[in-house]
Amino acid sequence: MSRRIKFGVFAFLLSAVLVTCGVMIGRELLSRQKEKEDFEQLAKLVTVKKPSTSPAPSAYLPASTPPGNSEISEEIPAEDEPVLARDLSELFTMNEDFVGWLCIPETDINYPVMHTPDDPEKYLRRNFQGEYSESGVPFLDSRCALDSGNLIIYGHNMMNGTMFAALQGYVQEDFCKAHPIVEFQTADGCAEYRVFAVAWVKSNDDWYKAVDLSSAEDFNSAVDKVMSKALFTINSAPEYGVQILTLSTCYDSAHNGRLLVLAAKL
Repeated sequence: MSRRIKFGVFAFLLSAVLVTCGVMIGRELLSRQKEKEDFEQLAKLVTVKKPSTSPAPSAYLPASTPPGNSEISEEIPAEDEPVLARDLSELFTMNEDFVGWLCIPETDINYPVMHTPDDPEKYLRRNFQGEYSESGVPFLDSRCALDSGNLIIYGHNMMNGTMFAALQGYVQEDFCKAHPIVEFQTADGCAEYRVFAVAWVKSNDDWYKAVDLSSAEDFNSAVDKVMSKALFTINSAPEYGVQILTLSTCYDSAHNGRLLVLAAKL
């Protein structure tokens, strides 16, 4: 076989490999984009506008008359900006595994949360409709109940910045101080939690066993242990009786690492 023919065969094979890789990457990107758009549609579905409840006197801009001007300015009605809220009723109807909505204001974290006690990782690789999805859906630890002492919610650290990827920002103290509030809304209403610490742990850390925390001894022991592993703290640790919300995602996964964002109920 001549050198020219060999080169032609090599070039053809290389081109075929590049085209195949390009197609696969393209499909992957389209799939991730579709998953992102699906979550955006769910967010729109639960977002409702409610009329402002501002008291009547503040519904008008103040009238003023410049000194020496006999002309009286008329009161100009101020536009009442609608208040954005969430109505989760439709999602509860759509999927019985849906348990609540998680949001960290001014970040990309704005997602439904699932809970399947009999199938702990059901939504690890499934979307809200139960179809295969690399992104999955954030889910509450199967051992938790909504009144547990420590609510642990898991989410993927996706390379395209979706799901819990934004939690990486919390390794910077300035970001943590700028985004201290986490909202978790369930059928019982919307609760706010204030971030008090960020920790890097292994996937088998004892904190993942600290779900009940029903006794002061268990609570204080577990909190002291996880606080000793904190990258930093921005608020004092909560006292016994205060519910904790833990957001967990992969971090330095090559070493089986996990990033924990710990918040206390207000």
